[in-house]
Amino acid sequence: MFFEILKSIIFGIVEGITEWLPISSTGHLILVEQFLKFKEVSPEFWGMFQVVIQFGAILAVVLLYWKKIWPITRNKEKAIKKQGILSHFDKSIMNLWGKILVGCIPAAIIGLLFDEVFEELFYNPTCIAIALIVFGIAFIVIENWNKHRKGGRDKNSDITYKDALIIGVFQLIAAIFPGTSRSGATIIGGLLIGLSRPNAAEFTFYLAIPTMLGASLLKLVKFGLAFTSAEIIILLVGMLVSFVVSMFVIKFLMNYIKKHDFKVFGYYRIILGIIVLAFFALA
Repeated sequence: MFFEILKSIIFGIVEGITEWLPISSTGHLILVEQFLKFKEVSPEFWGMFQVVIQFGAILAVVLLYWKKIWPITRNKEKAIKKQGILSHFDKSIMNLWGKILVGCIPAAIIGLLFDEVFEELFYNPTCIAIALIVFGIAFIVIENWNKHRKGGRDKNSDITYKDALIIGVFQLIAAIFPGTSRSGATIIGGLLIGLSRPNAAEFTFYLAIPTMLGASLLKLVKFGLAFTSAEIIILLVGMLVSFVVSMFVIKFLMNYIKKHDFKVFGYYRIILGIIVLAFFALA
C-alpha cells in the first residue's frame, strides 16, 4: 500500500503542475501511467481517478481567487439594483459568472454526449503526442503574432459574452483531444481575441471551476460509490497533493507571464511530443 500512496503523490504533483501550465494535465497523467501503474485498483478506478484528482486543483483556484468570484456582497453600490435576494449579489461578479457559464456550454454539451467515444478514440500516446506538438506550434506562432499588437484587454469586464463563447469552443477542443491542454487551448483562444496574457490565464482559471467540477461529478456518478479503502486513500492523497502544488503553480504562472510570453511552453510541448512519438514507435 505504501508504494500505491507514493504513486498517488507523484500523480498529484503531476496534476498540480500540468493542470495550470499550458502543457496538458490529462496527457501527462496518461503518459506517466504508462510507466507507473496502480496495482491495487481497477482500470475503471484509474479512468475516474485521472479526472477527479482535478478537484484538488479546483479548490486551489477557489481559495486563491475567492474575493473575485464570491458574488454575495453587503456593498449596496456594487449590488444588483433590485428588491429581494438579488440585491445581495455583486452585479459585476454575477456578470463574470454569466460569462463563465457561457464559456462552459460547448464542452458541457458535447462532453456529456460523446465523453466515452472521445476517450476510446483519442486517449492514447500517439494522439496525445500529436496534440502536444500542434498546440506547441500554435503557442509559438500566436506569441510571434502578438509581438506586433499593442497591449491587450486586461480586465475581466473587457471580456464579452461572445468572447466567452469563443474561448469555450477552444475548451471543447481540449475536451476532445487529450494532450491539447484545457488551460492551453483556452489561453490561446483568449490571446487570439485580444486578451492580455494575465487576463486570458485568469479567465481560464475561472472557467476551470464549473468545467472540472462537472467532469469530476460525472466520472464519480459513472464509477459509483463502491470504493475500496485503498482506493479512497489513493484518491484523497492525490487530490490533497494536487491542491497544495496547484497553489504554488498558479502563483508562479501569474508572476511569470507578467514579464514573459508562453513560447517556452510551446517548445516544451513540441520536444515532449517528439519524444513520446519516438518512444512508442520504438517500443
